[in-house]
Amino acid sequence: MTAPAPVRDLFGIPIAALTMPDVLDRVAEVIARRGRLLIGVVNAAKVVSMQRDEALRQSVLDADLVLADGISVVWASRALGAPLPQRVTGIDLMMEMLRRGNEAGWRVYCLGATAEVLDRTTARIAQDFPGVRIAGSHHGYFGAGDEPGLAQSIREAAPDILLVAMTSPKKEQFLARWRETLGVPVCHGVGGSFDVLAGKVQRAPDAWQRLGLEWLYRVKQEPGRLWRRYLVTNVLFCGLVLREMVRGRKRRTGQAV
Repeated sequence: MTAPAPVRDLFGIPIAALTMPDVLDRVAEVIARRGRLLIGVVNAAKVVSMQRDEALRQSVLDADLVLADGISVVWASRALGAPLPQRVTGIDLMMEMLRRGNEAGWRVYCLGATAEVLDRTTARIAQDFPGVRIAGSHHGYFGAGDEPGLAQSIREAAPDILLVAMTSPKKEQFLARWRETLGVPVCHGVGGSFDVLAGKVQRAPDAWQRLGLEWLYRVKQEPGRLWRRYLVTNVLFCGLVLREMVRGRKRRTGQAV
């Protein structure tokens, strides 16, 4: 069994200090032994939400592996003296899982998005990764009363990987509630990644990603819906980083925190 992942405690969240190859090796090892690995990801927006949403916070903390999805979290880790080696985004991890699964014949279940986006996503996976076997799929518009039957049907499909493309905190809470029933070796919440794979949303170019401006590219595509959310979130996240920097300085000088 692989040793526990090294972590960096940031904002009270144990974020794994792993590279993409490290994470993929853990995924392959868990699938091989039919173990259990619940993967969570955090970006600036989720870190902010976790400060005021206890249910979301607990659902994220229930994950076996929490990864830095946003470059802002990596930058914060360096500013706070607990550097992470790189960001491991949910969508990049999904794509790398599919690439490995294409070679290994992994079974993947796709859960989330609209029925139309889901159909386009599974068709794209079948086209680009013919070695991946689609164990099943279900759209993300279901109610609490549907969850027991859905969880059981996923269990019966026996996938190696469950990709959950739903918004926070719905995806984290669904996985936290049903992970034992699901019996899936690797569960990974991928947010809006199906929209990208289906061609509904365009992902930011690499240059924008390297500059940490992926959020701004999203705003450019949907300004009316997203500009206020990202403005508020980014300001609040910067405030959290400054607060932690002050606390760290006080601890080093022996002052009360």
